[in-house]
Amino acid sequence: MSAEVSARIPLKALWPYIVIALLSLIGLGDSIYLTVQHLTGASVRCTLISGCSEVLSSSYSHIGPIPLAALGAVAYFVVFSLAVLFASGYKTGRLLMVVVSLMFLTTLWLLYLQAFVIRHFCQYCLLSAAVTTGLLGGVIFARFKRWPQ
Repeated sequence: MSAEVSARIPLKALWPYIVIALLSLIGLGDSIYLTVQHLTGASVRCTLISGCSEVLSSSYSHIGPIPLAALGAVAYFVVFSLAVLFASGYKTGRLLMVVVSLMFLTTLWLLYLQAFVIRHFCQYCLLSAAVTTGLLGGVIFARFKRWPQ
């Protein structure tokens, strides 16, 4: 896979990717926090809603020994990297769309599990869902916008 560099990108076309990068950093911070709490066995403070303990200790919160939050951290880092690469002139828009779409579909599945299987919600998981939804909106906007010439 070769990295193809495009011509200089106008600054006004970069702002959606800057927003995507910033949103992915929020998701990365959230995921790292949950991963550290999971790996250290520390309890997570749930201040807005109750249910974090039930969600984060459920059998759905990990795949084998790997917490889903760790996979989320990797995904958010990939999104951040792709957004920065695009802003640097590399053509990563399609790959960014694929990664964020997969993240969004995973988020829908996890929201389903929280609502109908576990029957509790976690504020950190809901923050991640909001960030992923924002990322999808940002990627769709960045991909299909038409700037006046």
